[in-house]
Amino acid sequence: MKVTFTERERGANLVHKLRDSLNRLYPVNIMKVESVTDEIFRCMAEEEIYFARITNYKSFNEQLEEVKYTDFLYKEGLGVSPTIPSIHGQVVERITLDHKEILTVLYKSAPGEHLSRNEWNEDILRELGRQIGKLHRMSKNFEELHQIKYINDWNDNEEYDFLKYIPKEEAGIREIAKELLSTINEIPINDSNYGLLHGDLWLENILVDKHKDLTLIDFQDCEKNFYIFDLAVPIYSAMEYSFVGGGNIIEYGRSITKALIEGYEEENVLSPEMVEKLSLFIKLKEVFEYNLMHMYWDKEKLTEEQIRIMNHFRMRIEYKHSILHL
Repeated sequence: MKVTFTERERGANLVHKLRDSLNRLYPVNIMKVESVTDEIFRCMAEEEIYFARITNYKSFNEQLEEVKYTDFLYKEGLGVSPTIPSIHGQVVERITLDHKEILTVLYKSAPGEHLSRNEWNEDILRELGRQIGKLHRMSKNFEELHQIKYINDWNDNEEYDFLKYIPKEEAGIREIAKELLSTINEIPINDSNYGLLHGDLWLENILVDKHKDLTLIDFQDCEKNFYIFDLAVPIYSAMEYSFVGGGNIIEYGRSITKALIEGYEEENVLSPEMVEKLSLFIKLKEVFEYNLMHMYWDKEKLTEEQIRIMNHFRMRIEYKHSILHL
């Protein structure tokens, strides 16, 4: 008799195997595992919560260098999640699930929670600016102590290969993307404006506790880039998803941008020349997101919502509309 499993049964079987593997590899006693995303799993022990990242999205060496970086930030006092070393003393381990070897990193649960959209105000964005300023200052220290071998410069990552994925028939967008990349690549690089950073500071990657202390999570897309990009991403994220009305969105954008920059400058130096380029890097993030749609969405099975989103991006990019007016 052939036995088949439902999706729920397959999922339950997977998390049980994952729990057993984690308990064998780490000095923990995990009782329950829940899927948060395809790559992130919430792991509940009797008195502690952990999060396991299970992915081959980046290579072993890339993940190891990333974790070395984030553990350095944690020891320096930045709000990030610390890793839990395995019983072998490794912070990146290999496990086998469904006959496939996959990399895992176990993190201690970070304090705080995701804020509701209407709570992303000037005070929170100013504190976020301070934390990003600290992050970049500590990143410079890390790079002075450790040679970066495996974490890429931004323009070496495939997600920025816009002309590979944006279709040739979208000639207008391709020309805009080409000009954008050329303009950014012409910016002179120095130690004060370029280095290792988070790279994906969406508001969903920021946790806030009751004391308004922040924890930055998910450094999987860390890269070497112009530091201003780490300011562009949360502004883009707030403008896209967190404004809930009750005022003028242009003024909202100006106020949170001002607060973010003021907070940053309490902890780090930000040149006027790079501030002037903030809109340029917000546009980079926008074209980056549009490129991801072409990379990962099935063009033959696009939903109505996906078509709507793509057309929304097409119009913004082709009409050269800016979401930020300083």
